[in-house]
Amino acid sequence: MNSIENMASILNALPDPAFLLSRRGKYLAVYGGSDSRYYHDGSKLVGLLISDLITAEKANWFLDKIAQALASKKLLIEEYELSNKDVKGLSDMGPDEPIWFEGRVQALDFLVNNEEVVLWVASNITARHQFEIKLRMLSDTDQLTALSNRRRLEHDLTLYYESVVRHSLPTSVLIFDLDNLKRINDTLGHHVGDKAILAVANICRSQLRETDRAYRLGGDEFIITLQNSDLDHAMQFAERLRGIFKLQLERFSIAGEAATVSIGVTVILSNDRCYEDSLKRADSALYKAKRSGKDKVACA
Repeated sequence: MNSIENMASILNALPDPAFLLSRRGKYLAVYGGSDSRYYHDGSKLVGLLISDLITAEKANWFLDKIAQALASKKLLIEEYELSNKDVKGLSDMGPDEPIWFEGRVQALDFLVNNEEVVLWVASNITARHQFEIKLRMLSDTDQLTALSNRRRLEHDLTLYYESVVRHSLPTSVLIFDLDNLKRINDTLGHHVGDKAILAVANICRSQLRETDRAYRLGGDEFIITLQNSDLDHAMQFAERLRGIFKLQLERFSIAGEAATVSIGVTVILSNDRCYEDSLKRADSALYKAKRSGKDKVACA
């Protein structure tokens, strides 16, 4: 077997597929893809254009990446997804989840039919992508309640603050806690206190819009963010939420002391130096509600 035949065998044995693509997105050659768990025979692609196979929007994305690689002459690495909706001629009854790939695109130093070409190596990274999503969810989620945690709150409030400053998009912040959790823990046990915290979390989930988010900071302290909500709307929502808490947490009341919730409300202001200013103001409103006799809503 001569060296050319050896090279062809080596290229075809590559587990991931490698595509020789022209600037126009024409498949000039297909190598590898021997890992049958993830890939099908791609030899029938030769001679076709990317735009023959996938929708215009997705095809333009591929052509843009080819152009970037040709302009930079450097290795370009991109993660991307392909679903049944991207591929022409497939019904919407395909897999629910898209397939994720890592594309490594390198400009080559020769022409084919007087056209610049790149080598595009595609690796199926769906399993890795799903694992990374799970890790991010775990790192952003409170273990007891499955609400978002402080880490996610800090990330989201940074974005909300930027939206207020740049686009005047109103965002309200509610901070609240259980008024008598310590008494519940001391009298009925921490396992009952945990049930009360879980009840608060479940009530939050049932009352929020799709754009709202609830967070547990720790202990019995919670925060709700309401996008596109001014102070008046946030106060109305907080009063309604306080009434629901009072009704549904009644089973945790002990010795005449109700398991109620006090709530502090504020809005993120464009002249706040950062989102921490908003949180401090909401916290001040919470203590105002506590001092006024608990089971109250106050704003700042």
